[in-house]
Amino acid sequence: MTTLNPYLGFRDNAREAMTFYQSVFGGELNMSTFAEFQASEDPAEQDKIMHAMLTGEKGLVLMGADTPNSMDYTPGNNFSVSLSGTDEAELRGYWDKLSDGGTVTMPLEKAPWGDTFGMCKDKFGVDWLVNIAPAAS
Repeated sequence: MTTLNPYLGFRDNAREAMTFYQSVFGGELNMSTFAEFQASEDPAEQDKIMHAMLTGEKGLVLMGADTPNSMDYTPGNNFSVSLSGTDEAELRGYWDKLSDGGTVTMPLEKAPWGDTFGMCKDKFGVDWLVNIAPAAS
């Protein structure tokens, strides 16, 4: 099953924002820092949120992260659309079509957390995140 959900970008306040959204929508909130995945060599970014996911009881899924200092951050343009699931052929097909004519900002490849992950901006300027988790055995 593939899911489509919003992915919000923040600058240094993802923890606060995602905790706020949990107070609004309820549900379970999981957060990981850049340090946990050795995702940044910048000491100032170690405690920033690399990935947060709020999963509500009625199927709501909201994701978010702090934008690394090396990346542009413009409030109002701080969102992406995330595609995630375990069907590798389906998700790679979406990736190929979304990235065609666009810009690959992070190649679709093995990520530190074990999934296959990539980021691209399609030809219309929409940012996409694609995450392929290993299929359950």
